[in-house]
Amino acid sequence: MKKRPALSFKGRLFAAFLLASLVPLLICSAMLLQIFRLRMTEDDAADALEHLGSVSAELDRACAGFSTAAGAIQADETLLSRAFGGGTEDTRVYALLFEHTGSARDYARFDLYDAQGQRRYSTRSGHAPDTLPTDWGVLGRASRQDAPVFAACEGSDAYSPLFQCASALSSPEGGTAGYLVISLYQSDFYTLLEGKYGAGGTLLLLDPYWRSVYCAQPSLGETLVPELRSRLLAGQSLDGAQGDFLYSVQLHPETGLYLILQRAQVFTRETVALLYTVSLSCALACVLVCVLLSLSLTRQMFRPIGQLRAGIREVELGNLDVSLAQQRRDELGELSEHFNSMVAALRHNQAQLIENQRELNQAQIRMLQAQLNPHFLCNTLDTMKWISKINKLPQVALMSTDLADILRFCISPEEFAPLGRETEILQRYIEIQRIRLSGAVSFSVELPEELAGCLVPKMILQPIVENAIIHGLDGVENGRVEVRVALSGDGLLRISVSDNGRGLPPEMEGAYRKSSRESRSGHLGLYNVDTILLKYYGEAFGLELKNRPGGGAEVTATLPARRREQGD
Repeated sequence: MKKRPALSFKGRLFAAFLLASLVPLLICSAMLLQIFRLRMTEDDAADALEHLGSVSAELDRACAGFSTAAGAIQADETLLSRAFGGGTEDTRVYALLFEHTGSARDYARFDLYDAQGQRRYSTRSGHAPDTLPTDWGVLGRASRQDAPVFAACEGSDAYSPLFQCASALSSPEGGTAGYLVISLYQSDFYTLLEGKYGAGGTLLLLDPYWRSVYCAQPSLGETLVPELRSRLLAGQSLDGAQGDFLYSVQLHPETGLYLILQRAQVFTRETVALLYTVSLSCALACVLVCVLLSLSLTRQMFRPIGQLRAGIREVELGNLDVSLAQQRRDELGELSEHFNSMVAALRHNQAQLIENQRELNQAQIRMLQAQLNPHFLCNTLDTMKWISKINKLPQVALMSTDLADILRFCISPEEFAPLGRETEILQRYIEIQRIRLSGAVSFSVELPEELAGCLVPKMILQPIVENAIIHGLDGVENGRVEVRVALSGDGLLRISVSDNGRGLPPEMEGAYRKSSRESRSGHLGLYNVDTILLKYYGEAFGLELKNRPGGGAEVTATLPARRREQGD
């Protein structure tokens, strides 16, 4: 027996591509279509039931309003005696009737009929029968029951009631004094139920005898009601899909009305046929693509992949001089080209990393050398302080001490400092200014103890105070600078520096960064502080400038209130 030749790798790969793409595609397409169809149908049915629930709840609300109004009228002896006492029309009866019916008048008409069926009072004018029989019809049923009764009417136009609720009213002496009749017209049902059953549905209300009471589309009700009645007589279920529509039926127990909602089906027969046709066409197209791709890939993909694999192994061993030959112009050729570019980039990055490390070491050396000059200056100021004390020059010694403290604070590595420490350094600066200005400036700080630990960017108060002294108090006798720190209700820290000087130009008032460039010239300290707050905290924070009502200017810095544990 002749041995069958083994299927080549190319053939196995071709068969694998074909089966792996075709079989799951067909199975998944069929399952997804069916699941999607069932899910959409279930969602649509659930949505219909939800809308019917909204309609039923609205009818419940209307019935509750009717019962409440009937009970209030029955309990009002004044209204009953005036309405059915045999007198002429009484405006007091109208007032009480309108009061007891309340908001229910928006969607129903209320009429009072006497014991003989004559209409006496109404909440609307016109389009209502003046007399109703008391031995049959809605008044006859109401006289035989203690609770309100509901009945469908045979109205055929917009001026006839479609549905009525009647309740017998007892006189204080016993017996029937009259009747309360509540009528709903086409417009009333529209007001009551509009928007409760969805935009794409048609609502139909039928009485217990399956006669039409209300239809959102009156022309549709004339053809839909006979069709539904015939299906009911044939023993068919009304719920579910019928043709191109979905029907949902629910009984409202209190009124005895059947609520029927008609909605268009999401998936019609034509839609389902189109979906299956498209799916089959896609499957056939995928089969053709798989055949072509498998034949092409099995011939072309292995050699460049092997070369790429060898190159990757060389890179893993640390050889960054490897390069793949450019023999192709397709995606695999681009892959080889990208591999060569990646290796070249790795070589460049390796060299750049070495160069960056060298530059970093040099920068660190320069930074350490730069720190020697301020330290030397501080040591020199300390020497000047002791020489001034020896030579009994206290002002020079004090200025040297203050300047040395300020310099040490400036060159410290911390970017943030507690407000308490910041105000201490500010006091050093003020001492120098008092010596320079011969004590012509008074200074005060109002810092609550609980805010002394709040962290702020280092050296933000001194430039603001310096701006107040140089620009605000220039030429002012008995100048005064006040610093106040407060915590606002929204958790923000507000630091205000005010003076009694000549004030600010009008164009500088408001947010500092919004002022013109010309007005900001000569105020480098304010610019630096506003920029620091912007960089640290964002656009919502910065400096606010304004003139004080009694004279002078006030600069307020706004920033988040952070304690040391938050700052860390």
